Amino acid sequence: MTLTAVGPLKKMISSLDDQGLVHYHLPIGEQLVDLNALIGRELILNFSGVINCQACGKKTKKSYSQGFCFPCMQKLAQCDMCMMKPETCHFHLGTCREPEWGESHCFIPHYVYLANTSGLKVGITRQLPTRWIDQGATQALPIFKVKSRIISGLIETAIAEFIADKTNWRSMLKGRTDDIDLVGKSEELIAKITEKLANIQLNHGEDAYERLHAKILNIEFPVSEYLTKISSFNFDKTEQVSGILLGIKGQYLIFEQGVINIRKFTSYHISAQY
Repeated sequence: MTLTAVGPLKKMISSLDDQGLVHYHLPIGEQLVDLNALIGRELILNFSGVINCQACGKKTKKSYSQGFCFPCMQKLAQCDMCMMKPETCHFHLGTCREPEWGESHCFIPHYVYLANTSGLKVGITRQLPTRWIDQGATQALPIFKVKSRIISGLIETAIAEFIADKTNWRSMLKGRTDDIDLVGKSEELIAKITEKLANIQLNHGEDAYERLHAKILNIEFPVSEYLTKISSFNFDKTEQVSGILLGIKGQYLIFEQGVINIRKFTSYHISAQY
């Protein structure tokens, strides 16, 4: 085995090729590890016990909001609850933690989409197709383009009265779900929320959203074998995660004995060997 990288973890970087296959690279410090090339090989990840906040750089005993120390988690807008529930945006009340950050990140176009992860779900994002890949979606369809994050949240919560807005990560990691007619489902769901859509335009303007008519994107993940029983590794409980790498899906590495959510351990200092 050869030491390939040492440093703080960041979420995996992904891209799609022309055949719809996801290619993954793992940032460790200043290096990028080509994970697709490691499938079928032994991979060892060792946690050094050091965590540095990705915002201020200070050492922290515990990571909050995927890579931040407690003070930064409390003061940064990107760690506020409205990032998880955009319909609760309080910018208009003058209470945004970082108004300039809010203007540049929240008052820009967002997408409302349907995806097939552990089944049919609705979601929102600024980044296509990155968000779909991170959620392990095998199919995805953008259905609305909106002018701000709060509007995307209002539409998402309206649709979430009828379908899931979260992924069952264990089910997602057990294999590919059956294909869904996302176009047909979108028509059914939009017909159920016409009154709420009208209210959104009344409160946020006629240009609040644009109905999209896109094609379904099919996504294939680099997995040689799925697990029938899912157990998860945790660097807070064990310093080493190792085994034959069976594949990657979402932000999870799949080993013979279990899986690990790389994004959860952002800012953890590790060394990788293969």
